[in-house]
Amino acid sequence: MEDLMQMSNEQLWALFPILLEPYEPAWQEWYEQEAEQIRRAVGSENVLRISHIGSTSVPGLLAKPTVDILLEISEQTQLEEMRAALERTGYLYAPQPQKPAPHMMFMKGYTLQGFAQKVFHLHIRYLADQDELYFRDYLRAHPEAAAEYAALKQQLAQRFRHDRDAYTDAKGAFVAKTTQLARAAFPGRYLPQKASSRR
Repeated sequence: MEDLMQMSNEQLWALFPILLEPYEPAWQEWYEQEAEQIRRAVGSENVLRISHIGSTSVPGLLAKPTVDILLEISEQTQLEEMRAALERTGYLYAPQPQKPAPHMMFMKGYTLQGFAQKVFHLHIRYLADQDELYFRDYLRAHPEAAAEYAALKQQLAQRFRHDRDAYTDAKGAFVAKTTQLARAAFPGRYLPQKASSRR
């Protein structure tokens, strides 16, 4: 795993290209199983809310077969202890200098031979009114928006197959517009006082 961290972005993008697949119901099962493993690893007392986000959380949506999980924690959580616990379960910490703690990202399922059968991205933040939850809910509730997003992703995947940063950046305008619509449609849905431990 350490060898992966020593690779350049270009080397990583060549090994892990943008690959889109039709929606697979098993992705929800992957999330449920992994969420339980995360709870056990970090302690349920540190999990204020855990959510399935990203394209694999939207039934019917074309997606990279990578399950994105958002873990929201309290400000009392010991970050280094949590990091060590996650690394013991096979997660690789991916530093994000532009996003200071507790914005932490972990990955599982990346190998020197390419993707493993199951791939996860774990995003960690303090509990807040998170954009990703609104974006997900809007796509679930509006199939026409999900179809537009799928078409955009197909176009961008062909253009940026080996450039993940460019692929993500090019989706930014659509994501921002849709998130704004979602916040108007679902005002205050994910305010911290409404948090439940799983979404």
